[in-house]
Amino acid sequence: MSAPSSPDALAGKLAGLLAQSALKNQRAFADLYQLTAAKLFGVALRILRRQDWAEEVLQECYVNIWNHAGDYAVQKSAPLTWMTSIVRNRCLDWLRRPQQEATGQEYDIAVEAWQDDSPGPMEQLMASSEADALARCLQQLEAKQRQSIMLAFFHGLSHSELAGHMKQPLGTVKTWVRRGLERLKGCLSGA
Repeated sequence: MSAPSSPDALAGKLAGLLAQSALKNQRAFADLYQLTAAKLFGVALRILRRQDWAEEVLQECYVNIWNHAGDYAVQKSAPLTWMTSIVRNRCLDWLRRPQQEATGQEYDIAVEAWQDDSPGPMEQLMASSEADALARCLQQLEAKQRQSIMLAFFHGLSHSELAGHMKQPLGTVKTWVRRGLERLKGCLSGA
């Protein structure tokens, strides 16, 4: 199945597939999966930073989407926004849950995966000062630049999703992001 060419056509197609999935149409759900899995996997991977976790969470999310497709309300959000929020929330829940104790090979894999990621006191201090500098520089941006950058980088919205969310032309949003990033770079290099 090929993806519709415009964002509005895609949103309409996804809304229709969700409606059919609510009626337990497996073909419609397969088409929905094909059109959205890559984007939603990218969101999960960006949050979880581990492919195996992202794959597991994404599977849970599609089960959730299948079971709750009837709850989707087109007047409240775009279909991809609704599905992305399910993935984002499930990823955050995954990160909050206590990890099960592993033994043997699982333990070795877990130790290896986490061993280098744990920052020492000096790294924590540097990260803290970098976060402070970033927060200070973000506050110096114009409100629309700050909002568009935060939605793009911290919430994973694309330029076209930003334009729809902020109800602004695509070119305007792209300009806000580009100019905001330039100002951030200048501020951070002077910090």
